[in-house]
Amino acid sequence: MKFRPLHDRVVIRRAEGDIKSKGGIIIPDNAKEKPQQGEVIAVGPGARDENGALVPLDVKAGDLILFGKWSGTEVKIDGEDLLIMKEADIMGVIDKGETGEAATEKTVAAKTKTVAAKKAA
Repeated sequence: MKFRPLHDRVVIRRAEGDIKSKGGIIIPDNAKEKPQQGEVIAVGPGARDENGALVPLDVKAGDLILFGKWSGTEVKIDGEDLLIMKEADIMGVIDKGETGEAATEKTVAAKTKTVAAKKAA
């Protein structure tokens, strides 16, 4: 079955939570805290503004996102537990690109070039 959300709603698959704690204790399913990030599975066409024009969504299928702890409505579609929420409940998109030191080094290098270019001008 295909599911297409309406308006500015988004269908999300929660990321898998850790099974072990940092100390190595195995946490049972009923005691685990649900993760607050997930992958966008499907998006609606967008919301309408006050003039009736369609405003497309900023997220797309495949994006990794962060959302609020109590956001969305839990549903089961084709036996899979999913969340449906409005785009406004999404806090941000996680960039799948470089993270950590490599990303920091590139950011610092880019800022250094910008400062050097301003001084040269």
